[in-house]
Amino acid sequence: MVKRLIISVLCILAVYGGIEAWPLLYGPSLSITSPLDNASFPGGIVPIEGRAPRAARLTLNGAPLLYEENGRFSSALTFPRGGSILRFEAQDRFGRKITETRSIFVPFEN
Repeated sequence: MVKRLIISVLCILAVYGGIEAWPLLYGPSLSITSPLDNASFPGGIVPIEGRAPRAARLTLNGAPLLYEENGRFSSALTFPRGGSILRFEAQDRFGRKITETRSIFVPFEN
């Protein structure tokens, strides 16, 4: 009886430990909701939005991007006329990285 109880408690602790450790084992993730790839922005102002849960560091073209505790980020940046490539990179505290790239275009005005 005591043996079964100990085994049950150890199994519960192992499952709980696995559930709690899963985000650390999984690594960072990155989801960009804006801008969409190959989007056009006539005014040159580009809204930047998305989520980067489990990220310890978030950059856009190498520059730090501020994000909330839950991983959400939003900003608005101005880009020059022509095409630009946005490279988002999220890194967790163990050095694992994930990268997303978006191409945008700011048309020339006549």
